[in-house]
Amino acid sequence: MRPTWDAYFLSIAIAVSARADCQRRRHGAVIVDRHNRVIATGYNGTPPGDERSCIAGDCPRARSDVEHNTGGYDDCIALHAEQNAVANAARDMRGGRIFVTGEPCGMCSKLVAAAGLTAVWPS
Repeated sequence: MRPTWDAYFLSIAIAVSARADCQRRRHGAVIVDRHNRVIATGYNGTPPGDERSCIAGDCPRARSDVEHNTGGYDDCIALHAEQNAVANAARDMRGGRIFVTGEPCGMCSKLVAAAGLTAVWPS
C-alpha cells in the first residue's frame, strides 16, 4: 500500500536520523515545500567543517548530567536536526553575510556557520 505523504516524509526523517552524531538522541528532519518536494534534510550533529564529534566524546554537554530538553545548549557542540535542515535549505546563502545588532549566542553562531554565512555585528 502506498504511504501517505506524512508517513513518507516521516520515514525519510527516521532514515536521516541514522546519521546523527549525538550520544543522547538521534533526530532527523525533512523540509518539504507545498508541492511535497524535499527541500532539505538535517540530523543533529556539528556544523559542516567542525571536526569534533559527540559520539567520540568531544561534547561537554553530552559528558554532563544535564537532562534532555532542560537547557544548557550553549555547551553542546552540535546543531539540532531542525537547525541543520534549515541551514541546508539555505545553501544559496553560502558565502553571504548576516547583519545582527549584537553578537549571536552560541546556538545562533552554530546555525549561522552551518548556513555558510558570516555574522557581522557592531563592535
